Amino acid sequence: MRRGIMVASAALLAGAAVLLGASPASAHVVPSTTIELDVHEADITAALTLPKEDLVAASGTDLTSTDAVGASAARAVSSYLEKHFAVTTGTDHWTVDVADVAETDTEQWGTGTFGAITATATLTPAAASDLRSFTLDYDAIIHQVESADIYVILHSDWATGQVEGARTLGAIQVDTVSGTVPPLTVDLEDGSPWNGFVGMLTLGIGHIAEGTDHQLFLLTLLLPAPLLAVGRRWKEVAPARSAVRRITAITIAFTIGHSITLALGALGLPVPQQPVEALIAVSILIAAAHAIRPLFPGREPLIAGLFGLIHGMAFSATLSALDLSGGQLVLSLLGFNLGIEVMQLVVVLLVLPPLVLLARTRAYTPLRVTAAVLTAAAATGWLLARVGVPNVFGAAADTLGLASPWIVIGLWAAAITAYIIERFARGDRGSRSAGTNSAAPTDTAVVVSQRPSENM
Repeated sequence: MRRGIMVASAALLAGAAVLLGASPASAHVVPSTTIELDVHEADITAALTLPKEDLVAASGTDLTSTDAVGASAARAVSSYLEKHFAVTTGTDHWTVDVADVAETDTEQWGTGTFGAITATATLTPAAASDLRSFTLDYDAIIHQVESADIYVILHSDWATGQVEGARTLGAIQVDTVSGTVPPLTVDLEDGSPWNGFVGMLTLGIGHIAEGTDHQLFLLTLLLPAPLLAVGRRWKEVAPARSAVRRITAITIAFTIGHSITLALGALGLPVPQQPVEALIAVSILIAAAHAIRPLFPGREPLIAGLFGLIHGMAFSATLSALDLSGGQLVLSLLGFNLGIEVMQLVVVLLVLPPLVLLARTRAYTPLRVTAAVLTAAAATGWLLARVGVPNVFGAAADTLGLASPWIVIGLWAAAITAYIIERFARGDRGSRSAGTNSAAPTDTAVVVSQRPSENM
């Protein structure tokens, strides 16, 4: 009996090992159709992703001859989708126009890579229809492949402030009892221009908070701001008010620069993203070199404004992706730009005091040079990565954003510690000097030593 139990247990364990050791392909998850909605002022765009094999089986369209979707096949797919895609509000029927049919390889959770057909449907309501409440009647593929799933996702809805972070609205599936495909009722929250403005303000704040390269550029420009250039070296310490004025001028110039190209890009100016991202890395590299040795002393605001034009082009890609127009675009420009400025101001307020404090100590020169060298390494890594050369420096630089709070805390700790040590050292030198002077002849000239000037 006992031996039988042991044999049975061994068999169960062996079976479990086989199941657990099976390849991921044996636990294959079937790809699903996704419909991602972007809600605009007058219409809704739906980005469709459909499993290619299921679409071929359901529609009969030949999509296997080439890797690209030909013109005739694209028309056939568009016609098929329009026949199986209806949107209504009450008795009012919306117009459904499908375009931009293409083929791609994609991946969903647990599916592995699979061939997919993508398309964009423009859903336009009747004049009297409510854009925020409608019934979505969609049965493409699922009318033939009953095991198929269709997920409807709200990708963006400016009027409610949802400009990032998609959420699922519901699923379309076959009713196993009736064998029909019930439509999906969509009721979106009430929206307002204020919600959209706040959403864009938050997006602007997050763009800088998460944009390590933009933060690093601004911080690197601030490194030499408390100093004055003498010849080709940073030597003298600028008065505190002068440093604040310079930093204010740099920040304003950068704001003006990126605001111009942000607006132009959002209004439709073509922006080649890869060259722009590479130029951002170049701007950081130049700022790092300037922090070590003055390249353009006194002209930092001008350079910040010029580089701001480049950074604004990168910012504009975020707005362009939302495909806004009219009043939504105007409010988005204002909100997004204001969010960027708010976060920039926070960065300056957090970093300026310790920099001004450190600039009055001997510790600032090695700290400034070390920070600039590390920044130059990060910028070089980004530049190589953005022109297609993977490298460890670029990968490491991408993680710097996670350490930003600790960098600020460390900067404050270093500033306070260095300032206290400097004050104690000066006090100690002063007391020794006073003792020496009291014992010296009264007619001996007294020379008061000053802090050695910067060497770089």
